[in-house]
Amino acid sequence: MNSLGARERISCFVAQEPQDLLLEPGEALRISTEALRLWAVAAGYGQACDLYRDLYPILVQTLQSHPMRWPPGHVLRPLELQRVQALHTLLTNVTHTAGCHQELQASLTSPQETECPPPPSVEWGHVTGLQPPLLASLKACVKLLDEPGQKENILSLLPSHLLYLGAFYSQLSAQSSFQPVDCLQELEVLTSEVLIPLLSHQAICDLIGNLKSCSALCNPLSCSDPEMVPSLPSLTWSGGKPALSLSGSNSPFPFLIALCYLLEVLSSIHKGIAHKFSHLLLSSALMMYLQACCQAMPTVSLFSAWPLWHEQHLLYLLVKLALRLVPVSSEVEKQISLYHRVAATMVPWLLPGSEYLARDLLSTVIFNLDLITEGRCGGPEAADLSELQLQEGGSFGHFPVGPLMRDACAQLPSIRGCYLTHLASLEPTILYSRDRHLMRTPWVRSWMLPEVQGPILPSDWPFLPIISLYERVGIPGGGDMQVEALPQASVKSVVHSLQWLLILERWRDGVLQAVTPAAKLARLSCLFLCSSDLFLERPVQQLTWALLRSLCVPARLAALDLGVPLPGLASFHDLYASLLSQFEAVSFGDHLFCCFVLLPLQQRFSVSLRLALFGEHVGLLRSLGLPLQQLPVPLEQFTYPPEDSLTLLRLYFQVLVTGALRCAWCPVLYVVALAHLNAFIFSQDVVSQEVDAARRSMLRKTYYLTDEVLKDHLLLFKVPHLQKELGFDAYEHLPPIRARRLESVVGMEEGESLKT
Repeated sequence: MNSLGARERISCFVAQEPQDLLLEPGEALRISTEALRLWAVAAGYGQACDLYRDLYPILVQTLQSHPMRWPPGHVLRPLELQRVQALHTLLTNVTHTAGCHQELQASLTSPQETECPPPPSVEWGHVTGLQPPLLASLKACVKLLDEPGQKENILSLLPSHLLYLGAFYSQLSAQSSFQPVDCLQELEVLTSEVLIPLLSHQAICDLIGNLKSCSALCNPLSCSDPEMVPSLPSLTWSGGKPALSLSGSNSPFPFLIALCYLLEVLSSIHKGIAHKFSHLLLSSALMMYLQACCQAMPTVSLFSAWPLWHEQHLLYLLVKLALRLVPVSSEVEKQISLYHRVAATMVPWLLPGSEYLARDLLSTVIFNLDLITEGRCGGPEAADLSELQLQEGGSFGHFPVGPLMRDACAQLPSIRGCYLTHLASLEPTILYSRDRHLMRTPWVRSWMLPEVQGPILPSDWPFLPIISLYERVGIPGGGDMQVEALPQASVKSVVHSLQWLLILERWRDGVLQAVTPAAKLARLSCLFLCSSDLFLERPVQQLTWALLRSLCVPARLAALDLGVPLPGLASFHDLYASLLSQFEAVSFGDHLFCCFVLLPLQQRFSVSLRLALFGEHVGLLRSLGLPLQQLPVPLEQFTYPPEDSLTLLRLYFQVLVTGALRCAWCPVLYVVALAHLNAFIFSQDVVSQEVDAARRSMLRKTYYLTDEVLKDHLLLFKVPHLQKELGFDAYEHLPPIRARRLESVVGMEEGESLKT
């Protein structure tokens, strides 16, 4: 500002009206506007405010000329409009800076942990005179909305008016000169005379109707091109933006962001007027937009980051406003679950620069029981009823989910503390983001958005306590744990994470839509690798059973794909190998652990997972004693389609013949092995010579087995049947086709003896 003579140039071009400059009219307007913009940027850092005191009369005079002195039918040119907006932005930033003077002045006389910037040259008393003309200008704008040809200009000017008033009242309430009674009366007049008529105006209703169409979340194609900076057209193409885009001419986002900011400020000062804004939060267009946002899957790119950052800001303001209205509006309270869903869905979207928003949402919204209405009105009981439906086809895990949900709701304050502790590493960036968000201009180091390499939090952030513990104490290879027993604080952290996951899975299922079922299974599997006994803790057992039941409902089970890349893992196979080693070492036949070992053995998954167990960890078959009735998925998932890996079939036969796999030890895999071997040895499909020789050899060896029980099971197996004692139906005698097959392999005489 000093070395390049910016102050003098700003003063030169602002002190005179554009028509008084010795320049072509359009050029004069443009350079005057750029001077105001440059000054506004400097004021955004708490700088160049001494110019404000020098040029105050000129600024107020300019302010009073718009729009009250416009001649009838006058329509502003784009450059004139931009100049008015730049002036409002300047005054808004100066107001924020002046609001910080009192705090910085006090820091000079009291010890501070960190060094504070010097007090700005502008005080609160220097800016109090701006509010009356700007408020009068806003009232004039509202009246002009009905004027023919003025609507577009007025809609463009409204956001800067509202942002200024939000800045003024947010800083006013922090000043020692604040007069609460006078302010409350003033806010009531502002609400009744300006805001309510504005909110009910048809032009505003039409604007809000464009929300979904202009959304970068719901309509990603609207932000596929670079944003054009009007003052720097050479940086990008000059074709403008589509009208229906976040930065387009018909976008409601600038107006709504400014309006919600002002309403949130006013509601924080005067709680008695908050209910008057409920109409906005309950409008059908807004509700449809919020529902669409809950289903969106945003993709961050160089061109989408800026629109997404602003849209996330609007969603944050809407959620905070809804939070304020819950105690005073029963209608908003009925819809608060939607706003909570929006907040929970938004947390893993938030981009760098919004760390303060993430922290504030986690502190005040996400874990707020008042916003999780299911926890207060029969939600746990409904969860118990849904469990009955899950158990119709067989049950596994005997812990009712209702009490778990009630306990999780009661523990929400502790759950919140757990997650905030795990986000402590973000504290420096949170403070930096807070200064930007609260417009503490003297503390702001840069208004440039940070480099966007992805969201602040991972999409699976609810698993953070589990992942963090696994990274600290888990041994990748499994079976060689250095930590026998975890500290109680670590156990509580895991329990809190599982409780929150259960709430999300039951009542906010869309929040984790970006986390694949395979990733969920992998994260939960880490519980067994964190120590030798964590999975034996009763709360961990109960909650993990409940989460496993949710993961194994048909729709989610069908989406389970263990071949997809998993964040943080080289492959699921590596994790599964560790899980098998750990099971052999410390499982004690725990049924929950058995389920996590068995799930990846389904036929639709890679044969390498089945080979890992039957080829390298045969010893665990003695402990894998999960009853067939507690199997979390249908048994057919393990028996169909028939196994075609010759290596695995030979291993099946080997473990059965050697007695390593027995029905009493491992009933599930015993039936699975029988089913595949029976189908293989009696198959008459055309196959390669090697495979045909192998199945003939295996059938012959089966016939000559001395273990008559195993021999009968292999030859007479019919179909799996969970209700049978052994888990399958068997033929009393070989069907004719199979008998002929046996005869052709072992000889006529042996075949006849079997039939008799």
